[in-house]
Amino acid sequence: MEPEAVRVESFEQLAASRRTWISDVLVPWCRQARMRDLREAEFDWPNIAGRVDPAMTLYTWAWSRFPALIHESLSGLNETLEVSVKLRSGETVTGYPDARESSRGELVLTVATEAGFDLLGPYSIDDVISVEPAEEVAAPLSAGLPPRVPTTLLPGTPDDQRV
Repeated sequence: MEPEAVRVESFEQLAASRRTWISDVLVPWCRQARMRDLREAEFDWPNIAGRVDPAMTLYTWAWSRFPALIHESLSGLNETLEVSVKLRSGETVTGYPDARESSRGELVLTVATEAGFDLLGPYSIDDVISVEPAEEVAAPLSAGLPPRVPTTLLPGTPDDQRV
């Protein structure tokens, strides 16, 4: 039995149905897809997802199966958090994700050495078992300052009195 077609009568309904499909179908699929399927999807990505960059959607969504690699508000890999990556081989590597060097489902890490910086990888998304922050992420220190009290200006306050 085929699913009943949803009747879409307005642009708002159309846009809402597309957002729902992306969040309920496309993103979850990316989070579990194997490298072979990601590469196949990349080839036809404009027909699947629309005119969007696969690096900013397909592969960001695929890497989001490892939350430590992705910043919730940004596309692409989060380069600001040092991570430990456990591989199928049993090896664990630690470094900072390098978004420029990582591409098409392959992760490259930057590590500091005595001579400067080295790159580790690339590691296929299929070979990565887990990704965790390398160290406990500490909350920013407040330097003992009291909490900031927001300032509310009344409507009509002259510009020269606004800070």
